[in-house]
Amino acid sequence: MRIKLDRTLCDGFGLCAKHAPAHFSLDDWGYASLEGTGVVAAADQDGVLRALLDCPVHAIIAVPEPETGPAATSSPSTPATEELRREPLG
Repeated sequence: MRIKLDRTLCDGFGLCAKHAPAHFSLDDWGYASLEGTGVVAAADQDGVLRALLDCPVHAIIAVPEPETGPAATSSPSTPATEELRREPLG
């Protein structure tokens, strides 16, 4: 799992630091900062998800992980596009 923090949305509620203190710290005014790169270890996912869901202003964003494997490298095709590929041009 990977997350981002939009500091422009943060209103300083501090719930993120309460739920996932290894990933969020609060500055002198109570606004959150992301600790580290945003990569969340499996052991920390519950707390980070709780922080994400409890953030009243939705300042924490889950970043989709890129797909890996053969399905990620091939483009999806439908029978109609396959038929177009077989027809000669001209």
